[in-house]
Amino acid sequence: MNVSIPLVAILGALVWVAWRYMGLRAWHIAVSLLFGFCLAATSAAPEINRVVAGLLNILGVSK
Repeated sequence: MNVSIPLVAILGALVWVAWRYMGLRAWHIAVSLLFGFCLAATSAAPEINRVVAGLLNILGVSK
């Protein structure tokens, strides 16, 4: 699954809204980013990609 720019933009907007209105701290964002990069290097990455692709299919978003 290739992550497209619109999906990244939507997720970025959600993080911005959480930071702006829900009290998300900058260090929370940094830890989440580092966790995501570390998680992408594990054997769980293919399963995570399948789950995200399944969710996008359920929502009607296709490639």
